[in-house]
Amino acid sequence: MPTTERDRSPKMTAPSNLTHAAPQEQRFLVLFDFDETIICESSDDAVVRALPDQQLPAWLKNSYREGHYNEHMQKVLAYMAEQNVSEESIRSAVEKIPPTPGLLNLLWYLQRHLQDFELVVVSDANKYFIETWLEHARVRHHFTKIFTNPASFDATGRLLLLPYHSHSCSRCPDNMCKQVILREYLAVRQKERGGVPFHRVFYIGDGANDICPSLALGSQDTAFPRRDFPMHRLLVEMQQSQSAKFKTNIVPWVSGEDIVDCLKKMMEER
Repeated sequence: MPTTERDRSPKMTAPSNLTHAAPQEQRFLVLFDFDETIICESSDDAVVRALPDQQLPAWLKNSYREGHYNEHMQKVLAYMAEQNVSEESIRSAVEKIPPTPGLLNLLWYLQRHLQDFELVVVSDANKYFIETWLEHARVRHHFTKIFTNPASFDATGRLLLLPYHSHSCSRCPDNMCKQVILREYLAVRQKERGGVPFHRVFYIGDGANDICPSLALGSQDTAFPRRDFPMHRLLVEMQQSQSAKFKTNIVPWVSGEDIVDCLKKMMEER
């Protein structure tokens, strides 16, 4: 993956007069991946630096089976506990991960328009990593919901990781299909909104597992793949081979500012 420059945007705090709009008033849903989308690298890779040698042994690296990453990460966290890596060290490693360039500015923009945008995280990372980072960056309160793998420390100090769910989608890892999550959430929210669907849905991601939810988007929606990352490359390949017909708009991005510019134009045209 390409190296990214650290985003030097200040941490965000909500203005004292800021109030969230009633759910039925928010017309647009924005879904964010976490690793290499909100943050500039994989949180799983970042916490490995908390190990005494700052890397995994070869036998553990080689134990990974394709499509079973959650299972592999359970082994990694168990190994870290055996090496006496503390919760404090893991938390510190997560908090030190810089945001992807421009992403905090994107969140600043969305914060100023919370009457229009509902924000959700859909990630194959885990709850502890995501909650820890968002709380440290002071942006957790902007997100209505976080869909991710459960993770918490047990009495022995080990971070226990579980799969999010099971599913029958052949495209996705065995522990998570983001399209299933997206479709279920849209159905629930439409019911809660009195039968009124979101006017538009925006999906921001970078990885191969962000392709599946993008296939569920409609012609008024937009997929934002991070430029030259797996999601973008696969979308380009699929378009060129016509292996899938995309109904949605596709807007590659390098910085969160690119997404801000696109959303501003959309807001001006409404």
